[in-house]
Amino acid sequence: MIRVMLVDDHPLFREGIGARLEMSDEIILVGEAENGKQAIEKLKELKPDVVLMDINMPEMNGMDVLEVVTEMDFDTKFIILSMHDDKEYIVRVIRMGADGYMLKDVSGDEMISAIKEVYGGEKHFSQEVASILAQQDIDKSECKLTNREQLILRLISLGYSNKQIAQELNNSVRTVETHKRNLTRKLDINTTSGLVRYAIEHGIDK
Repeated sequence: MIRVMLVDDHPLFREGIGARLEMSDEIILVGEAENGKQAIEKLKELKPDVVLMDINMPEMNGMDVLEVVTEMDFDTKFIILSMHDDKEYIVRVIRMGADGYMLKDVSGDEMISAIKEVYGGEKHFSQEVASILAQQDIDKSECKLTNREQLILRLISLGYSNKQIAQELNNSVRTVETHKRNLTRKLDINTTSGLVRYAIEHGIDK
């Protein structure tokens, strides 16, 4: 059984999604949360396989949750269910580690399929989201990294400290720190674990 947790601040929406999930004999709803702060606590307690999560929520939003989760040892997959169809918004959420993104008007059948696909290690974007991303390839939409920035990002993904990177590249630690700040600014990623995830997803770790 695929253990799913639902995070959304609208009780009626959670009720409808929960009813649809109960119709599947391969999925079990193990918990719900109405905001990001509550979601973090339930993640620690329940350790679900997949989380269906909205972005706009009180106390802590979905992007904050993704940011926190990158610092924690979770194997949980995240599928975003949102009304936001802005391309830059979607790309930002994907960069932060979301495994899927669907608009809230998606069918119940597609939602079930998405959960299974993401649980199996694939990515899933609803047709509308895929069409939005197709207008401009996600890699092309991102700021171009210099060769030195890509090299530093690769070393970060391999676990090198700033001092070790400086020694490897014959640079000062201050220079490495400057490059790292440029990386976080260009990619809009503020944690080392987020940079590592980005490097892996884009093949820069090899």
